[in-house]
Amino acid sequence: MTVQIVFPDRDSLPVELPAFAFPHQLQCHGETAPAQLLERCADAEVLIVNKVPLRRELLQQLPKLRLIAVAATGVNNVDLAACHEQEIAVCNVRHYGDDTVAEHAFMLMLALARNLPYYRQAVLAGEWARSRQFCLYGEPVRDLAGRTLVIIGSGGIGQALAVRARAFGMQVVFAERRGVSTPRPGYCLFEDGLRRADVLSLHCLLTPETRGLIDAAALSLMRRDALLINTARGELVDEAALLAALQGGRLGGAGLDVLSVEPAPEDHILSRVALPNLIVTPHVAWASQQAMTRLAQQVVDNVSSYYAGNLQNRVV
Repeated sequence: MTVQIVFPDRDSLPVELPAFAFPHQLQCHGETAPAQLLERCADAEVLIVNKVPLRRELLQQLPKLRLIAVAATGVNNVDLAACHEQEIAVCNVRHYGDDTVAEHAFMLMLALARNLPYYRQAVLAGEWARSRQFCLYGEPVRDLAGRTLVIIGSGGIGQALAVRARAFGMQVVFAERRGVSTPRPGYCLFEDGLRRADVLSLHCLLTPETRGLIDAAALSLMRRDALLINTARGELVDEAALLAALQGGRLGGAGLDVLSVEPAPEDHILSRVALPNLIVTPHVAWASQQAMTRLAQQVVDNVSSYYAGNLQNRVV
């Protein structure tokens, strides 16, 4: 039997996909608009998707579909309840990007602590050349050593970031989920973490409980010179509240690799605002060549394991 596999957003994974070791026909589309999904996926037994939304209305029209292999860790683009009802298996990829995302988060942290964007722009503008001293000093430069990093999300990425932070002499604390009244050993309460953090880094999944996790109330508990790092999902943060905190001097800085709408439109409130203490990168923390190669291999392994009768990385 030849398995029909469709990858509707192939351009989202710009590395070679290893070969499947069973009879199959793979149809790849660089990108697929919502109106094109039904036609392109109608005969699929397996869908490989990265960010394509797979909602109940579509899934109900795909009677041949048996497996959704998500080429990412987050599965918030898939209606999992509908998949469970229709007996469609769902799997994701895990830990392929622990190191690369942790490195990106740490890079944002370092750049903000040392005001790298400001000093880079000052050199380009000729301010150093006009300086009367050997050193151009205009904005505070802060060390990370001795400062407190609070991490929300203690999975592979959070743990990898903790290793790097401790190597720089930081104190690392993991915060509990919001609403937990008794923290686990080694954790602090969510609100206590906000108050203690010199740097707060988000590495949790987007769920109904975590959507808007860092809102105006949460930001009001943070120190005025604290840094916020988000390399997880944009909707974890209330972006309007964050911008107000940055513009009002109520937060030291923010480094974001994700926004609530991606790709961010030109009029997005954070993607084009010129603030020296805000760094926005275009969702590339995951995208080292090594990480993408591991991801591609894991996608193929996940699908192969399903047809071997033992689906790995199963979500549903």
